[in-house]
Amino acid sequence: MAAARESTAQERGSSIDYRIANGAILQPLTDEPGDPERGRRIVLDREGGDCIICHAMPLPQRQFHGTVGPPLDGIGGRYSAGELRLRLVDPKVLNPDTIMPAYYKVEGLHRVLERYRGKPMLTAQQVEDVVAYLLTLTSK
Repeated sequence: MAAARESTAQERGSSIDYRIANGAILQPLTDEPGDPERGRRIVLDREGGDCIICHAMPLPQRQFHGTVGPPLDGIGGRYSAGELRLRLVDPKVLNPDTIMPAYYKVEGLHRVLERYRGKPMLTAQQVEDVVAYLLTLTSK
């Protein structure tokens, strides 16, 4: 079960060391705090995150939102920074059957686009920025 699982990035093939404990990556991946506004732009960027392909979000400026993943309204009130960080870095730790991509993990993945092979989809700082933005989403 994810709550009891511990792991390190070194065994998982990422460039920045992180530790998974109790269903979360408790320590930020960078020394620089995440910036919610940069995170918001990443969430909307088709080349980076573009979370609304799969998730409905409180972003009225975008007309179409996905329905494959759960709505992200209020997610900042339901999960901690560490829990959100793990969901971005390696969501399969929590749900091996998820179709959500690993935005930071690079090893042991299948069906990866050529441009992302061997490198993360988001940098460590971008992960922290997205986490900071998601934490602002506290209302449904």
